[in-house]
Amino acid sequence: MPLENHGPPDGTEGPQASRVPCVQPAPFLKWAGGKRQLLPELLRRVPSLRSGRYFEPFVGGGALFFALQQRGLLGRRGARLSDINADLINCYLMVRDQVEPLIQLLSRHRNEETYYYAVRAQDPRTLDPVQRAARLIYLNKTCFNGLFRENRHGLFNVPFGHYARPRFCDPEALRAASYALRGVAIEHSSFEEVEELAQPGDFVYFDPPYVPLSRTARFVQYSAGGFGPERQERLARCVATLAARGVSVLVSNSATPLVRGLYAGFLVEEVQANRAINSRGDRRGKVCELLIRAGPHARLAAAARPVAPQGVEPRTLRV
Repeated sequence: MPLENHGPPDGTEGPQASRVPCVQPAPFLKWAGGKRQLLPELLRRVPSLRSGRYFEPFVGGGALFFALQQRGLLGRRGARLSDINADLINCYLMVRDQVEPLIQLLSRHRNEETYYYAVRAQDPRTLDPVQRAARLIYLNKTCFNGLFRENRHGLFNVPFGHYARPRFCDPEALRAASYALRGVAIEHSSFEEVEELAQPGDFVYFDPPYVPLSRTARFVQYSAGGFGPERQERLARCVATLAARGVSVLVSNSATPLVRGLYAGFLVEEVQANRAINSRGDRRGKVCELLIRAGPHARLAAAARPVAPQGVEPRTLRV
């Protein structure tokens, strides 16, 4: 197991990084399936973290983490953010620890199609960590729909997005994110490591690549290995193990028969989410998603659940 990376001892890199930002922290990346518009639903399902630690093993854009940080809802034990996507984790580390050099590099990029494909063609292994982070942020903000998608060889392959003014260099937003990440453990690791680390009283939010709603809806594949049914089953077993230990768990996923079956023994609720991944505007809109709770906060929620009027189906699908 790798040592947790909390950054420099004082959490800063110099005078500019120590200044309190004038904007609120928010995700600095666009992310397919990002949770900004679901935050009200997520926040009302977060237990008290005064004495517990927050874990987010599929960090993605980190919308829930930044919302908790902004509201002062993270406990004194802090947070651990992780992901199997090495480029993404490197980006978080550079935003936290090297934000000023990162801003300088981003300011040199251009919103031009030929230039975009030249940057996309770079082998990230030939770049230093700050250059790799700047490349990822630039591609993310200028590519089509902010997707992160790799081919079977692990190469980024999303086309140019043709946006008029993409904000790939936003100094104040990056400084705010850097400030929020000070002292936060950031790790390149599998979600399964949380099973060893989380303790009673902690809270884990799992936002895995969603089970596709159809054969063509595979925009969730954000790494060369994918995240198929076998890994979804492993995740469900991990949730059960954590809940039995006294860890509160929240999972978001698609409203599919597979997901309903995997979490049939837990508190499962439907929510409506706006999704805009489809290239055709007439096929975008609200879709049903599932929020699954397990562990102590789920038992409290189930005990307090109001009885539905006769003839009316309760919003909770399974307890």
